[in-house]
Amino acid sequence: MGLFQRLLISDSTIKGIDWGMTPDLSFGTFESWGGRERIRNNQERICYFFIDNWGEEPKLCLMERGVKYAKVLAEIAAPVEMVKECVREQGSSSQFEKSYAINAKLKQWLLDNVVEVEGDEYVTPVALAIVVENMGLLPKSGVKPFTGSRCALPTESAVINDEDLEPLIKHWNFFDSVLNPQGKFDNALVDNGDGLTITDERTGLMWQAGGLEIASYRTMQRHIEKLNEEGFAGFHDWRLPSMEEGMSLMEPEMNSKGVYLNPCFSKEQPFIFVSAKRKPGGYWFIDYKQGRVFWSSGSIPGGFGRLCRKA
Repeated sequence: MGLFQRLLISDSTIKGIDWGMTPDLSFGTFESWGGRERIRNNQERICYFFIDNWGEEPKLCLMERGVKYAKVLAEIAAPVEMVKECVREQGSSSQFEKSYAINAKLKQWLLDNVVEVEGDEYVTPVALAIVVENMGLLPKSGVKPFTGSRCALPTESAVINDEDLEPLIKHWNFFDSVLNPQGKFDNALVDNGDGLTITDERTGLMWQAGGLEIASYRTMQRHIEKLNEEGFAGFHDWRLPSMEEGMSLMEPEMNSKGVYLNPCFSKEQPFIFVSAKRKPGGYWFIDYKQGRVFWSSGSIPGGFGRLCRKA
């Protein structure tokens, strides 16, 4: 059995090894949306070898890499002295630079002993534990009727100037770590029981518990259209939230997952697009990791999506 069959590399992986990829290049390619290539397909994967020198002894590893995705698939038992020699060739490095590209000698050894052979005696797959995100515990929808005062938030896609932002946030008493650190908007969140959606009975909004992967604004619109065509959770009217709707989810304290959200929402969408545009240019985002609002271009680096609809 060969290397790729043994490791069960995903079907979306580019066939073969990218011998030109290095740890430094992978950051530019997949994380900063620039560098050698510009990978915008969240499903695209590549594989490359590198040396992990963070421990007491350097290790030769096989990495599978994608946009905001990195997984060490295997450790390769190359000759120890050959791996150490490759590390020495790198020269001195800072404490933040302990992952190295392989040299020509290691590449040839890999070709002769691992990649182009049927056996895999040098390959040890890395078993990764599956981590299930804690989504908290909410009351179930319909169990106890909501009796509090309802709040109708603006739903339209507005144009917001910089000077408009602080008054807007303070008007609704939204928490913002910079503009209104004393703020707190009260929600009445309930679990709809479908594993997909949460409803805020105070605002009358249904939310995705998770959301959409990072994309440019234009690509995000296409993703929303597709999701509505498919009828996510049985509905066809999902949309980006307004600034007010998105800010209504902001919690004044960071949860155990490192975001200013109720734990019922996934941490995998740390900053999201809202429908508001900025004048003179740009798009507004809500950053649940920093607990604040910011603006940027809608294409680089883009943003995540957490969609809502009227319940």
